[in-house]
Amino acid sequence: MVVESGTKCHKVVNLMFMGEYAHQLDNKGRLIIPAKFREVLGDKMVINRGLDGCLNVYSLSAWETILIQLRQLPTTKKESRMYMHMMTAKAAMVEVDNAGRVLLPSSLIQEAALTKACVIVGVVDHCEIWSEERWNAYYNTASESFESIAESLTDFLL
Repeated sequence: MVVESGTKCHKVVNLMFMGEYAHQLDNKGRLIIPAKFREVLGDKMVINRGLDGCLNVYSLSAWETILIQLRQLPTTKKESRMYMHMMTAKAAMVEVDNAGRVLLPSSLIQEAALTKACVIVGVVDHCEIWSEERWNAYYNTASESFESIAESLTDFLL
């Protein structure tokens, strides 16, 4: 559905992921994905390096959209190649087991500095896996600036 607001048109997207869930990474590198997120993600999903020190988790269809966008980047630009490498080099397709867990590759566990306590956060079209320590630091910093951030993004939201 497209909604017009003044002179701008906006595509309205159903909110897929929201909320914050605390789970423990087990000794084998398995992490429970919240049931509400699994309903949208399905039994297979792609996990890759995210921004700000977390991991991103995408449904297969959302990952395909990202790949389409990556294919549009000019491979003659070094920044494009670097971005493609960062998005895909450590990306992994994982499957949910009977207990609702996914096995995280050790390279991604190291990338996000995951230890035992993790936070899984819904972010509209994907979810993120954070170490509890990194999430708390990030959230506290973002909270301090929330009003000014909202004000600076007003033009993008209308």
